[in-house]
Amino acid sequence: MLGIIFSIVAGAAMSLQGVFNTRLGQKIGLWETSVFVQGIALISSLVAAFAIGDGSFRAIKDANKLYLLGGVLGAIITFTVMRGIGALGTTLAIAIILVAQLTAAAAIDHFGLFGAQCVRCGFRQLLGVAIMIVGILIFKWKS
Repeated sequence: MLGIIFSIVAGAAMSLQGVFNTRLGQKIGLWETSVFVQGIALISSLVAAFAIGDGSFRAIKDANKLYLLGGVLGAIITFTVMRGIGALGTTLAIAIILVAQLTAAAAIDHFGLFGAQCVRCGFRQLLGVAIMIVGILIFKWKS
């Protein structure tokens, strides 16, 4: 149940963040917004890590070096979400982002990439993604 609650909060927060970042980017610039947002995220994460963190920064030497690219992906995500929302509007951009996320997640699970447990995707899963794409087309369709 907690996983569902966390996922709902994450989805709502990501949509809010996308809109907030896009509006801030219109005032101060896209990359400037990215720097500001990532800086605030760094400060917030440091406070949380020192206050309630249960890991160790020293263990980073044992981590797969590929996983250290998460920060680069964060910058890419921030920039592309702002551009997508700015060009398409919030709902359409987020709908397309969701389909892309679901497709990427399904591929990661299907092939067991990056240490993920292998969970095969079949016809029903592909049909679900196709239905989401049809939903986007219907949403965008102008009569």
